[in-house]
Formats: sequence, structure tokens, C-alpha cells
Amino acid sequence: MKKPLLAALGALMITGTGLAAPAVAATETSTGTKAPAAVQAVTFAGTVSLSNCSGSVVRLPDSEDNDPALVMSNGHCLESGFPGPGEVVVDQPSSRTFGLLNSAGTRVATLRASKIAYATMTDTDVSLYQLTTTYGQIRSSYGISPLTLDDTHPVAGRAITVVSGYWKRTYACSIDGFAHRLKEGSWTWKDSVRYTSACRTIGGTSGSPVIDNATGNVVAVNNTGNEDGGRCTDNNPCEVDQSGNVTVRAGINYGQQTYQIPACFGLDSKLDLDASGCTLPKP
Repeated sequence: MKKPLLAALGALMITGTGLAAPAVAATETSTGTKAPAAVQAVTFAGTVSLSNCSGSVVRLPDSEDNDPALVMSNGHCLESGFPGPGEVVVDQPSSRTFGLLNSAGTRVATLRASKIAYATMTDTDVSLYQLTTTYGQIRSSYGISPLTLDDTHPVAGRAITVVSGYWKRTYACSIDGFAHRLKEGSWTWKDSVRYTSACRTIGGTSGSPVIDNATGNVVAVNNTGNEDGGRCTDNNPCEVDQSGNVTVRAGINYGQQTYQIPACFGLDSKLDLDASGCTLPKP
């Protein structure tokens, strides 16, 4: 996982790069990377800030306006702390609040959860909160539409943008490839998205949506990076291939794919882990 937010703040103070979230959006871009011809404008609209992380209001491809809205972040961003290996949280009451951002990164509303619909740090690192408001209510009140979760596997080489609602900052790079297994301390994640080096995400960017620039859809959720060159330790994940070979990529950051999520939710944003095609871990 990205290092604790307070540690990240300390690092920023030492380096002089900033003491708080910038008043206007800042963009970090890669050089020499050619974007697809049809590129969607990536903004902050639909992203949210949490107390310690980033997130986004997300819809499934078949979601309707009267469905309760969902907010996606990381499992390690839960207000109750990190879920243990093998732990899956389902339908737990929550009144957590989220700051909804418009396209310019300005906070326009406070959204509230009714429950944690799903959360885990096993195989993936994701949390999905169900809100007290619907997609239609958010759109009519604030003019903001949710981000759509893509239901297909992301593609290596595609240009992506990591959008942090906490920092009001974006990070632009490409998908470098996929890690068969990504191991960090006690946790192991499957088929993780590896970014090219231009996405230098920091603490507080955990839970940010990873957007495919060509489609505007969410293909992953940002969650970790190797900070010190360590091998498979906390804040220093390592890649493990099918043969068990370990690779350490110092300074490289990762996200967890989200294409599996739509198959596990039905009408009215109802979680169904027994649905056909649902592969998310069960309690």
C-alpha cells in the first residue's frame, strides 16, 4: 500500500513540494508516450476525497439513475483499518462521508454512505460503499455523472490517468504490463496493473480511479508502489511470476483491475457474489 498519509505529508514538507492539496489541479504527464487517436477529456468530475485516501463515484455498465450510487476506493482505506489476509467485508453499516468533486477539482457536495457493500485486500484491494443517494439525484443536484467501470480486461500500452480526489492531482502514464502476483507483506494480489514510471503516485492517492484515456472508463483502482527497493515488504511490493520468480521494481507503482466488479452487482446496486461470472473473493 502507499505509505500512511501522515508520512507522505512529512515527505512533502521535507522536499518542499507542498504542504496541502493544491488549490488548482496539477498534472504530471509522461513524455514520449503517444496517446490513442480518440482521447477522452479526463477531469476530476465524479472523483471524491476521503479522510485518508481518494476514490470515485462509479457505476456499472447497466446501472440506472434510480440505483443507489457506489463509491470505490481501496480495501486498505476502510475506516475500520486494513482487512486481514482472507478477510472479506460484506454489507457492513457505515456512515462515512465523501467530498464530491466537479471537473475543476472543486468540492461541491458531501456524500454519505449507508453501508460498505464490499471490501477486501485478498486477490485485489478494493472497497465499494453504497450511498444514501442515487446516481440520478447526484446528477440532478450537482450536474455530475458517475465514472463507468469497464467490464473488460485492460490493455497493455494504453494511456491512462490516475485521478486523485484527495490531492486534486492527476498522474498520466501508460499501462506497462501486468504482474501475475503482486506480494506486499501479508497480502497477495492477482493480475495487478503495472504503470510506466511517469505515474509517481504518493500517499493519499490510494483508491484513485485509473482511467483509460481512450474510453474514459475506469479500468483499475490505484493502490501501491515500491518505495525503497525492498523485497515483498510493506510499502515495497514485489512481482511473482507463474514460476515463482521474484522481480523488484523500485519506484514503480501499481493498481488493481476492476473489470471483475460489474459481474458481482445486479439491479439496485445489489451485491451478488454467487452471480454467474463473479470471481471476487467471498467471505
